[in-house]
Amino acid sequence: MITSKEEEILESLREVIDPEIGLNVVELGLIRNLELDEQGNVYIVMIMTTPFCPYAPQLIEQVRIKAAMAAGAEATVEMGTELWDPSLMEEGAGGDWGLF
Repeated sequence: MITSKEEEILESLREVIDPEIGLNVVELGLIRNLELDEQGNVYIVMIMTTPFCPYAPQLIEQVRIKAAMAAGAEATVEMGTELWDPSLMEEGAGGDWGLF
């Protein structure tokens, strides 16, 4: 069950746009896990659309900063090993691409 604070953090992450695709990291399904500890610190697992994404360091840092600001606490972002595919996107997000 997603808490209101987790929802607030996810909403803030919608401001982080993948520059190659033009969609945000939440729409793309790149945020694979988001947890808060007892102190309110954020732990995020995210993936990239490709294993060799040239924007990975920039996207990870933007996600970390946005999450920390929304939580008012520390945020850690870890790269997941799951491979991305368009089925991970939010419903309707790929409409402009003709994917769904």
